[in-house]
Amino acid sequence: MVVLALLWGSGFLWIKVALNGGLAPLHITVVRCALGALALLALARSARQRLPRDRRTWGHLVVAALFCNAVPFFLFAVGEQTVDSGVAGVLNATTPLWSLAIGIAIGTERGLPATRLFGLVLGFAGTLLIFAPWQHGGATGRGALALLGAALGYAVAFAYMDRHLIGRGGAPLALSAAQLVCATGLTALALPAGPAHPGGPTTTAVIAVIVLGVLGTGVTFHLNSRLIADEGPTAAATVGYLLPVVSVTLGAIVLDEPLSVRVVAGMIVVLAGVGLTRVRGTATSTAEVRSPASP
Repeated sequence: MVVLALLWGSGFLWIKVALNGGLAPLHITVVRCALGALALLALARSARQRLPRDRRTWGHLVVAALFCNAVPFFLFAVGEQTVDSGVAGVLNATTPLWSLAIGIAIGTERGLPATRLFGLVLGFAGTLLIFAPWQHGGATGRGALALLGAALGYAVAFAYMDRHLIGRGGAPLALSAAQLVCATGLTALALPAGPAHPGGPTTTAVIAVIVLGVLGTGVTFHLNSRLIADEGPTAAATVGYLLPVVSVTLGAIVLDEPLSVRVVAGMIVVLAGVGLTRVRGTATSTAEVRSPASP
């Protein structure tokens, strides 16, 4: 669990390092999808799991890859151009809040107890506290909206995957690899429109995106699946509470990002809200803790 939290939570740091080293958000997205796919394909092959063969499953995987990988990966990179990596990690934790809001909107969440509704309001209040739009220089603007859009994209993807992919058979590693293969294809289609960098990225940026793709995208998905299988979904869900702590700590230590009392308070409020939204009479479902294949 600790290794998973460190690898997964450090993804925001690697994105920032890659950006600072000259890589554009689109380039980071394509490379991390491709490397993550290669890592998962290797793991699937070693486990003797075969990729799906039917067109219906591949069609669902394309949609899942768009909302769970291509769009969020790109938006997190865009957001971190102007927002600290630690704040990005905290906003990633709002995904369960968006999932609950979507469930209420489409009618899959009915008869919610007051505790969960209060958690939803509290979580978004914590997000507002982090942004501080009432202050001059608050974390508002395109970057902040991109980060929220990434978390929302995860929530949309989880709802779709829960309905069309999860629990419908198929080897999990192979399905995850196929999904990242689809994400690689989708993002590669946008490369002609991407910016050019005559000087090229720095060596540090290249190393960062390799670590992000192989460890922060491919290996973390495998570890999360193993954790769910070995310890159950409730234990796996606990990792989500550690990610903001890891991202904020690494951002402050490695990148010297400011760690204000307001941001820390906002993080605590967001995590408290997320915790309250998970209160239920039955065990947390696998769909709620399915990894987005890293931030």
